[in-house]
Amino acid sequence: MNIPAANEGPLVIAVDSSTTSSKAIIVDVEGNVLALGKREIPLRTPQQGFGEHNPAHWWETTNAAIAQAINSLPMQDRGRIAAIGLTHQRETFAPFTEDGTPLRNGILWLDIRAADQIKRYGTPEIHQLSGKPADVTPAIYKMAWVKEHEGDLWAKADRVVNVHAYLAFCLTGQWVDSVAAADSLGLFDIEKLDYDDSLMEIAGVNRSQMAELFQPGEVLGYVKKEVREGWNISREIPVIAGLGDGQAAGVGAAAVSEDVAYLNMGTAVNAGVTSTTYQFDQVYRMLAGGIPNTYVLEVLQSSGAFLTTWFRRVFGNKALQGGPDPELEALAAARTPGSGGLVTLPYWNAVQSPYWEPIARGAVVGWRGTHGPGSMYRSLLEAISMEMARSLTAMEESTGTKLTTVRAMGGGVRSKLWRQIMTDAIGLPITACKEDEISALGAGVVAMASTGVFGDTEIATAANHMAQFTDETEPNQENHEIYQELGEIQGRLYDNLKDTNDLLHEFARKHPDAEVSNEEE
Repeated sequence: MNIPAANEGPLVIAVDSSTTSSKAIIVDVEGNVLALGKREIPLRTPQQGFGEHNPAHWWETTNAAIAQAINSLPMQDRGRIAAIGLTHQRETFAPFTEDGTPLRNGILWLDIRAADQIKRYGTPEIHQLSGKPADVTPAIYKMAWVKEHEGDLWAKADRVVNVHAYLAFCLTGQWVDSVAAADSLGLFDIEKLDYDDSLMEIAGVNRSQMAELFQPGEVLGYVKKEVREGWNISREIPVIAGLGDGQAAGVGAAAVSEDVAYLNMGTAVNAGVTSTTYQFDQVYRMLAGGIPNTYVLEVLQSSGAFLTTWFRRVFGNKALQGGPDPELEALAAARTPGSGGLVTLPYWNAVQSPYWEPIARGAVVGWRGTHGPGSMYRSLLEAISMEMARSLTAMEESTGTKLTTVRAMGGGVRSKLWRQIMTDAIGLPITACKEDEISALGAGVVAMASTGVFGDTEIATAANHMAQFTDETEPNQENHEIYQELGEIQGRLYDNLKDTNDLLHEFARKHPDAEVSNEEE
């Protein structure tokens, strides 16, 4: 099969509608990003712990971002656009009338209003059925909150869908969705990759309110004429069933076999591997995979780069406003691995893998008068990295498959120190992905696969052609052994401090104080 040159082959538009913005990139057959459009999405916080969007902004920002990307593409190349792929913030949802009118603000994945519903419905049986541990992120619990607090809303809603389904409706005029997008709501029997009536009953919704499901890579429909005209595009463009942003990052990194993990070093840190069979374990959550009829096993830490940004903003150089601080990084790099016996439990934003405890708290243990800001900053980086290393080891033990490759993306990859510490903790080389918009690239891979340009329509084939990488970081074996030793100590802290944390949670509930506001966080 002769693959056309990058300057002659098809192009695809890939959309990533995330928590803070909608981005659109235009990609060629080699995975090169030729054009980019971006529009911000304002976050609404009507109460503490609530996180919402106006759903209309999902489409308005996406439409504007696509138009911006197309307008920056040379006129002679616009006729090469062959498909549109979609990825999105997972777990976020909103109710709509049949014509697409929102009935309330969308409730975001980061919203934590449903603590009572999690306690009531978050059983091991629900975890095993849905693949999702009892946690603040799955939409099922927030849907149950709406059922209990805004009950008449569900009766008025013709559709209750995620961001992907709403964007597909705005593009095609049809209520259609991808299995790898809808699953994040937590309403699937994960083994069957289809909606489960008992889970929908908890949420207060029914199957008729859901969008029609398609496998990733299938054609959902075609962009409406009036939308294309707004982009000055005359040819028909198919809209391709996409996937959630986490799965998309894995596809963009060509992490499409069971021994290759993707590692997203962002505000939260998560890692995942592909599985061809149903798996169940407390350490990870299970999602519909970006490749049809597969799964993704994902471990998650909500306090990733959030933690280091918080430290820089609160204790660092105020002029940098929490941005990268070369001086602080140099101080941390000068400390020895283990920071002289300083160890951190990085649960500033609760804990997910493997405990899934929303009221967990962070801790720093081992302070001596010899420690300073470099020691503390290094300890934060080490804490996140050792937690991830233990989670990946537990995943290997659960699945019986040893990892051979880790491919990393996200803003944390740019930190030479953090990438080295993460590599040393895991004990495997880490390869950095070239593309910053890796989730959008994953949606582009799925869309490009649908064109058949690589000789078949397999998403894995397209991923292996289009993924691009920069450099590889090798682990230091001596440091790896140190982190294994310190990691065992860190691993005991959660159980040792659990009763204390429970008491502190109750104390803080009765005597609240917040020196650093949620808005700043």
